[in-house]
Order: sequence, then structure tokens, then C-alpha cells
Amino acid sequence: MCGDTSPYLLYPLLLFATGFRLTFGETPLPICKESDYYFEYTECDGRGSRWRVAVPHVPGKCLGLPEPISGTPCAFSCEAGQFLDMKEQLCKDCIAGTYSLGTGIEFNEWVTVPPGFVNSATARDASLENSAENCTMSKWTPEGDFIASNNDECTAVLMYAVNLKQSGNVSFEYLYPDTTILFKFFVQNDQCQSIDNEHKWMKKTERNQWNRQTVQLNRGNNVLYWQTTRFSLGMKQPKPVLIRSILITGVAYTSECFPCKPGTFNAKRGSSHCDICLRNTYSPRGATSCLTCHKDQYSEPGQGTCKERQPCSEKDYFSTHTPCDSEGQTQIMYKWIEPKLCSEDVMGAVKLPDSGAKKPCKPCNPGFAPANTTGCQPCPFGFYSDGSEVCTKCAVGTEPIQGFEYKWWNTLPKNMDSSCFGGMEQDCGEMNGWEVAGDHVHSTVAGADNNYLMLSMAVNGFRPPQSAIVNEDNREIARITFIFETLCSADCELHFRVGPTTENTQSVELWSGSREKQSYTYVIERSSPLAFVWTFQRSASFEESQKYSLDVAKIYSINVSNVVGGVASHCGPCALESTSSGSLCVTCASGQYVNKEISKCQACPPNTHLKPHHYVGKESCVPCGHGTQSNLNHSLCYNDCRFVYRDGQKSWEYDFSPLSNLTSFTSEPRFTPKGVRFFHHFNIGLCGNQGRKLASCVDNVTLDEFFDEGEGFARSVTSYICQSTLVPSDLVGFRTVMSSHPINLADHLIGVTTETELDNIKAAPDLFPSGKFALLPDIIFYYRSTESTQTCKNGRASTVRLRCKPGNVGSGTISVPKKCQEGTCDGCTFHFLWETAEACPLCSTSDYHEIEGACINGIQKTTYLWWEPKLCKGGVALPEQRVSTCKTIDFFLKIGIITGTVTACLLIATTCYFYKKNRKLEYKYSKLIINASSKDGELPAVDSCAIMEGEDMEDDLIFMSKKSLFGKIKSIAVKRTPDGFDCVPLKSSSGCADMEL
Repeated sequence: MCGDTSPYLLYPLLLFATGFRLTFGETPLPICKESDYYFEYTECDGRGSRWRVAVPHVPGKCLGLPEPISGTPCAFSCEAGQFLDMKEQLCKDCIAGTYSLGTGIEFNEWVTVPPGFVNSATARDASLENSAENCTMSKWTPEGDFIASNNDECTAVLMYAVNLKQSGNVSFEYLYPDTTILFKFFVQNDQCQSIDNEHKWMKKTERNQWNRQTVQLNRGNNVLYWQTTRFSLGMKQPKPVLIRSILITGVAYTSECFPCKPGTFNAKRGSSHCDICLRNTYSPRGATSCLTCHKDQYSEPGQGTCKERQPCSEKDYFSTHTPCDSEGQTQIMYKWIEPKLCSEDVMGAVKLPDSGAKKPCKPCNPGFAPANTTGCQPCPFGFYSDGSEVCTKCAVGTEPIQGFEYKWWNTLPKNMDSSCFGGMEQDCGEMNGWEVAGDHVHSTVAGADNNYLMLSMAVNGFRPPQSAIVNEDNREIARITFIFETLCSADCELHFRVGPTTENTQSVELWSGSREKQSYTYVIERSSPLAFVWTFQRSASFEESQKYSLDVAKIYSINVSNVVGGVASHCGPCALESTSSGSLCVTCASGQYVNKEISKCQACPPNTHLKPHHYVGKESCVPCGHGTQSNLNHSLCYNDCRFVYRDGQKSWEYDFSPLSNLTSFTSEPRFTPKGVRFFHHFNIGLCGNQGRKLASCVDNVTLDEFFDEGEGFARSVTSYICQSTLVPSDLVGFRTVMSSHPINLADHLIGVTTETELDNIKAAPDLFPSGKFALLPDIIFYYRSTESTQTCKNGRASTVRLRCKPGNVGSGTISVPKKCQEGTCDGCTFHFLWETAEACPLCSTSDYHEIEGACINGIQKTTYLWWEPKLCKGGVALPEQRVSTCKTIDFFLKIGIITGTVTACLLIATTCYFYKKNRKLEYKYSKLIINASSKDGELPAVDSCAIMEGEDMEDDLIFMSKKSLFGKIKSIAVKRTPDGFDCVPLKSSSGCADMEL
């Protein structure tokens, strides 16, 4: 082995030391006895030979060591059950109570880490501070009969180096129940080169059954590595990997036999193994037989000591129900838990209650009818029953709805079975894992607390009723629903598993601790046969005990729909078609429902979709949500990545087609308590493809090469939005990023709107405060996931808020609320903000304005510009610049001056003309007034004012004045008498002063 000192090299050194002591006169040493030394072989030389040398236990203690002699050939070895006597260099048989593997060594006791093993632990992300300190307690832990790995994010390594003289192998037994811990075994040579990569990753073990792994080893140095690291980042603590036996063959020889460990014995010489002591027996180390425990004591198989029996209590017995008798009665029987570990004879012990009390049996399950007084028989096809009456034939226009509905538990149905798989060493005896109890079926107290109690149900396949429409857009074919509860005082677990066979299932849901009575539904998407398994474990502890025998899981009812070969509890309407042999039920076309009144198929109204597996009555057609429309088959409602928002008379049209492809978003890094970095990764398919979901998340741990593809179903989800947990590849040593825990966040589009609440899903505005572009509302997509979980009994919901941000071109950025970095604040509703220019509305004529330029040299330009900030995209294009002819301002100014001058002259001339004309009329009027004022009876004087020739000349004299034209106009305006007449100055014939009337 690398690092060992060869005895052949030590021998000259010992002689030198002895001579040195004699030379300097020290006290002579005594002659060596056989007890003072032991024999070993030197390293083999090139000819395949070696020497046998004596090596003292304490160098320098004695003199006279035997001289080296020629040893056996390097390829020499003894048979199993023998050892090599180094003194005589002959093979001899092991005595009774011991054993030998010949050329092998075995490690099967793990009270401490055996010598030669290196046990270490390191952090996966060594760049973090204090990473080494965080993993100091994460090594492999000896547990007596086995050694257990860590179950945290640190990497624990158990290493052993061995030098083989000939080719051999390593074989070890392991228990690997939880694949959230990555477990690999590999071998390297002394150059750190991997020898065998085929068996690098270990296969998962099932039902507490130990697997044995064997790997070939080459001659020379071999370094063996058992490495574990937790990959799962969930809250549940995974179960560690256990190793209980390691066997290595190919060593040159075995110079001694190994005693049988406690709890085992060997009665023959030359044995290669030891046998395990039976229950209630024990043996010390190196025993040749097993001893029987005292009657007040007990022991499990393979134990080295006996334990005291405790007084029997109510925890140590259980009750069962007998099959119904001819009177329809069942008896309650009480039995001790096997193996019985308590004593009835000590003080304080309880006695087993009397059995035989009777009570009425429950009725038959729906779809079954009483066959006689002792059992039930299934109704044939075309008949139905509620379980209390005989089978009744389905009426015309109806068909049987086949399935299984188990709610009464007199006996286990024929397609169900109960079993128990033992813990580390203890089996279940003859006890079943589950027992019927009238109105429920419950787990038993079989064996130890860490036993697996299994209830299984096999179904031959699934097929919808004849009238059901084949929905290509909805993969649901059937579903299973069960009601259960768990009553636990410890860390019990109830697993629900699904797979093609009972032996090949995968856990799809897990409940830990006590759970109140509740319902769970699993959607079935394949028509092939399936097996459903319920597994209950009271405790995952390594200790073989019955502390928690009162912890129990109960299942009250199991309902499976659309089962091939199932029974019918009722008949449903169907669409009829007349044939020569009568009326037959037919399948309606896509988008049609069965009209119960006329037993015909009718099309669903526009923008409605059919409920999955609901095809009877118009109420099966559900209206599409806001902003969505139905596809041609009326199988679902979808959004075509377009939306129109109206506010009064104004409307905005959106086109999200550039966002229709799959988009990914990774959250900020998060860290486990051990400092392992991980991310939440989201895939978003906003609109889908005509309603078909594009986002897919995969658990690539189960898809990697180290897992058998036949183990179960690949854990992946396909939806509008899904989430997975990512761990960088540099932290786990894989060639790709590790993805786990795929979660379906949105498999149904509810609607698209600007409202902050839709279908009881709230998208609070304060989760994503608006910025400077708050002029436009956010467009919100609402989704639901129908998959119920322990936390979200009504399924999950998601909202994607699209916000116009012109600066984010392309796919933009996706974020989660700052106060909810996981993307959800309550664990059930997830919120995302998508800021991108593609979320802006399409441009319209109201999004730009025009600017007219100056007229330069008879040319004028009109330019169109977007309003700032520009909050639109695509749509109406910005018009090109318009150029037109125009007249300059100098030309118009000249025309205006000329026109104004001519107009002014015309106005002045016209004013003068009418002014003169008006004066003539005034003069004539004044003459008439003067004449009218003469005395009565007198003849009027000669009218000198008559119109005569030359009158114009007189008028000229009268109106001649030194006043200007403006002054004359002013005087006319002010000299108006109060009676409304004008005051006109008259001139006498003698030229005297002016007179006024």
C-alpha cells in the first residue's frame, strides 16, 4: 500500500541500530522471542519473487531476529476459510468462531471509522467564507451496523486506498432511498485517473431493500471514493445513504482469521463467513453458537445482547375486522403486534382485550351489488348500482360512467393489495401493512417504526365514456381523488406514488407529520395501465423500535374515473344515433355538447369552451375570460397576443406577438444555510401557441445517465409558466447545470385585462409601483394551475404584468416584487413584471403632430414628429415630410399697400360726394322752414329760395367757410338741437352776420 515502509528496507536499519548500541558499550539486549516480532513479505521484484523478513514490534528491544528467507511466489494466496501461517508459510483453516475471505478483506462493523479510511467533508462553493467550518460536522457517521452519509449541501467523501497484488474487485451493500442526495462511487489510481466510470452513479434502492454494487479493480494501487452531496434545496430533510458492508478482494494473502462479530456465530472450521443469530438469541464476539435470551428479554436478529421486555400497553396490540358473515356482521379481533416485544407478566402490564364483538358490515361500494349475505359482486357493463341495491340497467339515451369508487371497507377490493417491507434488519413478520375498518382503511402497527407499510391499487387502463369528446388540447384522460388523514406524534411520512407497475413507481406527493382530513387529486394523462401506491412510514429513524405504534394513516375513500373494466355507480346522458340494430351512443364532434332534452349533439356558443370531461348540457360550455377567445374545437380559451384597451372614446391596440416565444428569467442568487448558491429559474410562454403551452421545466437529475429510465416517469411539467431550481454545474461537478423541483405555476389562461383583480386573483399595484410612464395602464395576464398542493389546496395562480418601457427593446426585462424575492408572497400566487417596448400600444394618428416651416423662396415644408415621450410602437408609420409652394411676405405686403391706398381714396371721394349732397338737402329744408314761419293771412313773399338758375352759385356762397373739412364735419355733428333738427347757419342777402333758427 502506498506510504507503507517495506520490512525488507527496515531490516538493515535494525541491524545498524543494534551494532551501534553494542559499539558504544551499552547493556546487551536479550535474544528476541517469537512474541517480539512478526513476519512480513517484502515487495515483489521484477522476477515475481519476494522475501520473508521478521519485523520487531518495538525496534531495538531485542537481538537475534530470524534471517530473511525466500518467500512464497507473489501470486500465491490461500483459499477462503484459510489463512497463511507466516512462520511455516503454509495455508491453514480458520478455527470455529472465526472466518477468512482468503484474498479479501471485509469491513462490516461501524462503531468507529475503521483504520485506513479517510473521512472528510467540504463545501461545494469553496469561494464562500467559512465554508470549511460549515461542513466540519457533515462527514460520514458510524452507526454501529452501518455508516451513514451526510444529508446537507456539503460534499462528504469516504476514501480508502488499497494495493492489490492481483486483479480483484470491491463489493459493498448500500441503501439509497432518496435521490435528492447525489451518491456516486468511483475508483482512481495513484495518478488520480479514474479507472471505472460505468458504475459512477448509484441506482436508487426501493422499500428498504439493500443493493450490492461490485466494481472490478486492477492490480496495483486503487483509491476508492464514496461521495455524497445533497442536491435538493427543499425544506424536507432527505434520508442519508447507508453502507453496511465493504468487501475487497485481490490482496496477496491473509495472515490471520477474523472473529465473528457480536450477533453472529460460526460452528465450523475453515469458514468464509459467519451466520446471523435468530430473533431472541444473541452471541458475543467470536462465538461458535447463539445463546437464548431470558423469557423477560428479547433481541432482534443479529444482536449481540438482549433487551428487557417492557410491560405491555395499548400500543402493543391492534384490532382487525373479519369478513362479513351470513348475518351481515363482522367481528372485531385483537392481536399482539408481532414480534411481541412486551411482557404480560410484569406489574402494570395490560391484557389483550377479548375478541369476537360483532357490528354490522358496511354496504357494498358503488358499482357493486350484494351477491349474497357475505359479499359483493361488480355490476356488468351497461348496469349501475349505488351499492345498496341490485344492479340496474342503464336507460335508453344513457351510458354507464365507469370507474372505481371505494368508500366502504369491509374487505380490500380485488385490485388492491397490502404489504409491508422491513426496516434495516427487521421484517414485518406475517402482518399486513394496511387493515380495513369499515368506513376507512388504515395503516397497521406491523414491525418497527421505520417499516414501509404499502397499500397498492392496479388499474388496467383508462378510457373516457363513449360520448366524451376527445380533447387534443387537454391531456387529462382521467383522475384519481382520495380523502385521507394522518395522526402522528413523530416524523411520519405518507407517500403517494404512481408508476406503470407496483414495483416501478415514483413519488408524486408527500405529506409529513399529522394532517387533517383532506382531499387530493391526481390528473392522469395516459391511457396505459397504472399502479397507485400509498406508502406510510411512522419514523425514518435508524433505530429498530415501536415507539410510535399509535401513529396511523387513514384513507376514507378512493375514486378513480374512466377506468377500463371499471364499474358504474350511475349512468350519464349520451348522444344517440339510429342504426339498424337500434339507437347507439355516439361521440360528439369537437366543440359540441350533449343536449339532454333531445339526446343530440349541439355546438357550443362562440367564445366558450367545454369543461374537461363535462360534455352534458349547455352549462358545460363555459364563457371565455376577458381578452380571450375560444379555439376552433372549443377545447380551451386563449389569447392571440393581441389586446384592445378602451377608455371612453379613445382606444389603444396592443400586439404582443414578439413576446409569444418562450422567455426565461432567473432570479437573484440565493444561499442555503451551508452556503450553497442556487437560483429560481422561470420559463414563461405568455400567449402559448393557440392555447398550447410552451414553457417546460425538467428535473434533469432523473434524466441523467446515472438513473435508470425505467424507474418511473420523467419529472417534468409543461405549462404557460413553470419554475425550477438551478444549481451551477461547477458546484456539483456535472457537465450541465442541475435543475430540480419543476413546479407548474400556470396551466390555464384566465383572462387579459387592465384590472387588478380577476377571478379572485389579485395583482396589487403596490407590488410594482409605476414610474414616469404611468400614462398608460399595465396589461395583466391572469393564469391558474389546477394542481393542488399541501400549501395551495386550490392550486397556484400567476400574473404577468406587461408595462410599456420604450427603452427596453426586444424581450425587455422580467422581475419579481422587491418585497417577495421568491416571486410570491404567500407561496401560492406568483407575480411578474415584464417591462419592454413590445408592451407599448401600436402607434396611431394621435401619437404624432405636425410642424409647418416658414415659406422660403416660395417653398414651405411640413414635418411630423412623435409626441414625447413616445409610448407606442409599430402601427401607423410617421408620415413623410411634405413640401408645398407658397408666396413670400414682400409680395403680399405690396399688394396690400396698393389695395389699401385705392380703397382709402375711394372712401374719401365717396364721403365728399355724399357730404356735398347732404348740404344741398339741408339748405332746401331750411328754406321750407323759414317760409312756414310767416304770419297767417299774409301771402307768402316772393320765394327767393326757389329753385332757379344760378342757385348753385348761391349755395356755394352759403357754404364757403374758413373751416377745414374735418372742422365742418365736427360742427355738423355737434350742432343738433334737442328737438332732433340740425342747426344750419344761414347767410343773408346783404352779407350780414350768420343767423340761427
